[in-house]
Amino acid sequence: MRYSHPSDEGAALCLFQVTEKGKTFCFERINTIMTNIKDTVTKPSRQVKVIQFGEGNFLRAFVDYMIDVANEAGVYDGSAVLVQPINAPLMKFFGEQDSVYSVVLRGKENGETVDDVRVVTSVDSVISSYADYDKFMGYAKCETLEAVVSNTTEAGIVYDETDRFELTPPASYPGKLTKFLYERYKAFGGDKSRGLVIYPVELIENNGKKLRECVLSQIKNWNLGEDFAKWIDDACMFCSTLVDRIVTGYPRRPGEADSICEKLGYKDNLLDICEPFGLWVIEAPDTARAEATLPLNRAGLPVIFTDDQRPYRERKVRILNGAHTSFVPAAFLSGESIVRDCMAHDVIRPFIDKCIYGEIMPTLTLPADEVKSFADSVCERFENPFIDHELISICLNSVSKWRARVMKSLLESAETNGKVPPCLTMSFAALCEFYARGEKTSDGFIGWRVVNGEKVSYKIADDAAVIAFFTEYGKCDDVLTRFAANVDFWGMDLTTVPGFVDSAKEYLDIIRRDGAAAAMKTATER
Repeated sequence: MRYSHPSDEGAALCLFQVTEKGKTFCFERINTIMTNIKDTVTKPSRQVKVIQFGEGNFLRAFVDYMIDVANEAGVYDGSAVLVQPINAPLMKFFGEQDSVYSVVLRGKENGETVDDVRVVTSVDSVISSYADYDKFMGYAKCETLEAVVSNTTEAGIVYDETDRFELTPPASYPGKLTKFLYERYKAFGGDKSRGLVIYPVELIENNGKKLRECVLSQIKNWNLGEDFAKWIDDACMFCSTLVDRIVTGYPRRPGEADSICEKLGYKDNLLDICEPFGLWVIEAPDTARAEATLPLNRAGLPVIFTDDQRPYRERKVRILNGAHTSFVPAAFLSGESIVRDCMAHDVIRPFIDKCIYGEIMPTLTLPADEVKSFADSVCERFENPFIDHELISICLNSVSKWRARVMKSLLESAETNGKVPPCLTMSFAALCEFYARGEKTSDGFIGWRVVNGEKVSYKIADDAAVIAFFTEYGKCDDVLTRFAANVDFWGMDLTTVPGFVDSAKEYLDIIRRDGAAAAMKTATER
């Protein structure tokens, strides 16, 4: 259900504190003065078809949002039970709001600013795999269950040989899933029609294949039998997926949640903010079965079922991530701090456009119109007026990022055209300078840049080997040559690429003499 933004009286605030990745954030949460969101809708009663490991912001603004859209479109009729996979108290607001919440889509789409709201009613309930263990395992016997979705972070899909079957639940996500599937196997006597389709969205390549390997290893480790292992292979299907959507979650700016709820006319302590763009590529051994189980694409949603997701992964990594890594170090050194501001810059924006449309796009194998459409959407996402995406955060671990996101485009462009692409080559020079300015201090490895005429420091975060390299060679005259020749960083010696080092050194000289913006302008005009 979509809502406009009616006005209403303000709401008092209460403080809510959450710890995330070792950092503690304080958020304003709306108290009970306003109407509770659950009282503004009639939540439909639907069969539970999905067990979802993970109750966080991303899944709620992505998968559960899509299920809600598909329900409304009449192409699906099901709900999801969200299972918290970690041993921690459940956020109380799920119970208070009957798991009803708003997804606010904010950004740019087809040239227009989007600020849209959907009240999501597709979540049946939220339970803890620890505190509600019996209820959790009871869903293994659910006759209407068809699918498993998960987002347990990149570290979640890891085989743990020390995990134990008798734990309630097992410690690891693959252990929990294995025991859940074993209970289902036993409950239905090995009936192959009761197998599940599994859609992990953890941000690792071939996530479905790796999760299947973990489950089969756990079956062997726990001596659960070859018949069960065969049921897994014959009855269950593990899909590998690629997901793409920026989800910022609950508003963090002071007063922002209060302001949004005033406009909505109800309190929602589970507000979930995301961009309009979304993409879910699902690679399945049997695409027809995967689509029939979760037919989200039939509701016009950006879900692609395929037998090979690699071209889509390549498109995302090279255009979206590659563009970031290509322009961000240089833009940061030139004094900019936010991605959106770079898109309005008279030097940086032409550089970004040439990187994407002139140097990266021609190296991709998907149809040109598909690639251009994706590239256009990437530029709109970079312009998102609601997200302050900091350049310094994108610079984290930039050496490995450049190798994974930029290097292949550069090499393929050089091979095709007989010369290195100027903008991608300049990006390597800026990357080198970003690190070469670093000095080891008591506060870490600290670099510097000039902002509005003043020298400002920044902290450089990367692997120990990268910091050690620039600590030793950062002030050497031949630092760029040494950097390019480091096979441990690149998997090859980049000095063997004809013309690359000479061109990159020329850009490095411009950066040091005239500034990073001048180097970007030179590269764009070549």
